[in-house]
Amino acid sequence: MDLSERPWLRNYAPDVPATIPTSEESLVDLLREAADRFSSHDALDFYGTTTSYADLADQVRRAAEALRRLGVGRGDRVALVLPNCPQHVVAFYAVLRLGAVVVEHNPLYTEQELTHQLADHGARVAVVWDRMAPLVLRTAGATAVETVLAVDLSRALPRLKRWALRLPLPAARATRAAMTAPAPGALSWERQVAAAGPLAADHPAPGPDDTALLQYTGGTTGTPKGAILTHRNLRANAAQGRAWVPGLRDGAETVYAVLPLFHAYGLTLCLTFSVSIGATLVLFPRFDVDQTLAAVRRRPPTFLPAVPPIYEKLATAARERGVDLSSARYAISGAMALPPATVRLWESVTGGLLVEGYGMTETSPVALGNPVSPARRPGTVGVPFPSTEIRIVDPEEPTRDRAPGERGELLIRGPQVFTGYWRRPEETAAVLLPDGWLRTGDIVVIDDDGFVTVVDRIKELIITGGFNVYPSEVEEALRRVPGVLDAAAVGMPCAGGGEEVVAAVVLHRDCTTDEAGIRTACRTHLTGYKVPRRVVVVTDLPRSQIGKVLRREVRDRLLAG
Repeated sequence: MDLSERPWLRNYAPDVPATIPTSEESLVDLLREAADRFSSHDALDFYGTTTSYADLADQVRRAAEALRRLGVGRGDRVALVLPNCPQHVVAFYAVLRLGAVVVEHNPLYTEQELTHQLADHGARVAVVWDRMAPLVLRTAGATAVETVLAVDLSRALPRLKRWALRLPLPAARATRAAMTAPAPGALSWERQVAAAGPLAADHPAPGPDDTALLQYTGGTTGTPKGAILTHRNLRANAAQGRAWVPGLRDGAETVYAVLPLFHAYGLTLCLTFSVSIGATLVLFPRFDVDQTLAAVRRRPPTFLPAVPPIYEKLATAARERGVDLSSARYAISGAMALPPATVRLWESVTGGLLVEGYGMTETSPVALGNPVSPARRPGTVGVPFPSTEIRIVDPEEPTRDRAPGERGELLIRGPQVFTGYWRRPEETAAVLLPDGWLRTGDIVVIDDDGFVTVVDRIKELIITGGFNVYPSEVEEALRRVPGVLDAAAVGMPCAGGGEEVVAAVVLHRDCTTDEAGIRTACRTHLTGYKVPRRVVVVTDLPRSQIGKVLRREVRDRLLAG
C-alpha cells in the first residue's frame, strides 16, 4: 500500500478534515478564549456546585499569583497530587499561566512511588490533596519539595453538603474522613489563593513550544519516566479531538470526568478538549455508579470518555434502574481493548455511538480513532487522526515497511507526538527517530482501508482498568516479601476484556507465607491496582542465556495452566 495515499481518509466521518491548522497559541489562550466566548456558561460542576468560565478564569489568575508569590516561575515543575475536583482544574491552568510545568501524580500512590517521581523531576512546590499531604511532606530530604499546598476537597462542595459533613453522625464522619484530613506542616491552598490578588495581566505567558506537562509513563521499556509534552502537543490533540466529532456543539456539551485527570487520557479529554469546546465538565473524585447516575438525573452527559468497564457498569445499572442515558450522544473508549459486546450494550441503552481509539502518553495521548459514524469497525482501533501519519514496519528494521495484512510495529508522526523523555536522551533516541517517527512498541495489522488492529505488544507493560502497571515495579515489591526468592509479573486476560496483574513467584523452601500474605505485603509498596490479583507459586522462572527472566514465556506458561 502506498501510505502517501492515506486510504483511511475515505472512511472519515462527514466534515472531518484531513488536517488541522497549526496553532501558535498556548493552553492558557485556550482557557482565555473559552472565558471570552462562554463567560456565563458553567465550566465546572462538582456535586451541584457550579463555576462559570468567567469565574474559572478569575480563580486561575488568583491561583497563579499565589504560586508566583511562592517562587514559582517559568520552567519550574509543580507537582499536582489531586483527585478530580475544581481545585485540580484551577491549579493546572494556574501553573501553565506562569510558564511553569505541570507534573501530574496519582493521589493514591504509595510514598515509595511518589518519592521516585518527585525526586526525578525536582519540583519545589506541590499542590496536594490534604489526605496525601503528610506523605508528600515525608519525602522532604529525598526530593526537592519545599512547599506543600494542601487542598480540602470538601471546600468545593455545595454549602448544604458541607454543613452535613459536620453532623455528629457515623455516616457524616466517614464521608468527611474520605474527603479531607488535617495536614500539619502544609499551607492551605484555599487560604493562599483567597489572599492573592489576580496575576498582573502583563506577566509573561508561555509560548506554544514551551513544555506544559511532564506525564510519567513506562513508555516501551517499563521504567517510569516523564514524557515531555508541549503546549503545541496538547493543544493540537484537543483540536484533533474536536475535529473528530463534527456533531459537537460549542458551548452546549456536558462532558463527564469519570476518568482521572492525572491520567493522560482523562487530562486531554477533560482538561483541554472540554475547554476547547466550552463544555461543562462534571467532576467525579472517583468513579462510582451511584454518584454518576445521580448526576445523570441532575445534569445529563452528552459526551462521555471512559474505559470499557465503566461503560459496562453504567449501562447495566441504568437499564436495571430505569435511568435515561439517551443524552450521551458520543462516547470514546481508550486505554484498553473495547469488547464488541460492550459496544452493543452501551449503544442499545443510550442510542448513541461508542467508538474505540488508540494512543499513548507520548502522543498526548490520542493518535487513532474509529470514525464517529456507521463506518466504525468494532474490534479495531480505527484510523489515524487528522494531521497524523502512520507506518507499519519491521520491528527489527524500522526503515522497512510491512504490507497491509502483515504484522508490524506501529510508527506515528504528527503534531501531538512528544519531544522526548525528561533527562533521558538515550531512551528518547530509542523511540523517537530522527525524522519524527515515534516507535510505539505495539504490533499491529493494517487493512486496505487503513483500519488498524492491535495484535500484540513488544513492550511488556500491563494495562489493567486503563492504568499502566510496570512489571519491574511489581517484581521489586514482591522480592521484598520475606521468603520470596524471585518473581515475574505479567498481564493476564480477565473476564470482560483487559488484563489483570498476575505474579509467578519462587519461594524459599522454608517460606510459610501464603498467597494472601504476599498480596497483603505488596500493598505496603504498591497502589491497589498494581497489587497482583493472583500469585502463582512456581519452582523456577524461564530465563534467557544472560539470565533475564522471560516474562512472555511466563505468561504463556500461566495461560497453559
